[in-house]
Amino acid sequence: MALARLDVVVLDCPDPRALAGFYAGVLGGTVEGEDDWVDLKAPGGLQLAFQAAPGFVPPQWPSSGHSQQFHLDLAVDDLDAAEKGVLELGARPLDTEDRSRSFRVYADPAGHPFCLCAC
Repeated sequence: MALARLDVVVLDCPDPRALAGFYAGVLGGTVEGEDDWVDLKAPGGLQLAFQAAPGFVPPQWPSSGHSQQFHLDLAVDDLDAAEKGVLELGARPLDTEDRSRSFRVYADPAGHPFCLCAC
């Protein structure tokens, strides 16, 4: 029997509203909240939250000396189309050269790594 259930994934960042807007552009949904805490209510009942973190230092990928801490895997139907979209929204490629793989790695505007994964 579970003791708890996952409620929300929270990402630290320098600008919660801006990062929530980036993920709303990627996942859809609505952005709610102000200042230090902003929620993204995505389709299907999924939710991400964004918390202001003064002095935020983005994770490094790949780095054996600095942990990435976590990353999001986002399922997509068309890797090329999704890549174009996330780059237009402000993502930065981290590991996208090998086009034969079923995933590509990017950083969101605050530096958190995430993967687009072919479903």
